[in-house]
Amino acid sequence: MGLIILNSVEVAQAFAEQWAADLKGGEVITLSGVLGAGKTQLVKGLARGLGYRGAVTSPTFTLINEYVGGRLPLYHIDLYRIKSTEEAIAFGIEDYLPSAGVTVIEWPDRVEALLPEGTQQWDLHVASLTERIIQRRDNA
Repeated sequence: MGLIILNSVEVAQAFAEQWAADLKGGEVITLSGVLGAGKTQLVKGLARGLGYRGAVTSPTFTLINEYVGGRLPLYHIDLYRIKSTEEAIAFGIEDYLPSAGVTVIEWPDRVEALLPEGTQQWDLHVASLTERIIQRRDNA
């Protein structure tokens, strides 16, 4: 898949909102990129696209935010503070891999060995103050 340029927060969220229309449940999506790359902005768009209308925030300190009330539940996992696969297993990440809803994982490198087959892996890059580039990894 080619590079997709997202030139504002609004465009990033709209991209993810449209993406959500194709989600059926059971998907695991990883978002890799530096701090400030726009990972949580994409999750906000996914949540809105799934019909969730509440606030969506980064779960950096809580590890998992669950958004229910939309067409599908959305599980937003942030592994920034996790140091090992064992630590992720201890807090119950395996319950979300996969789930009946959609699971989005930021900083997935901490749990590579746990990711199920078919995981959608995406990389985000900062191109400028306002532009982000997103690309899906070819898992083949």
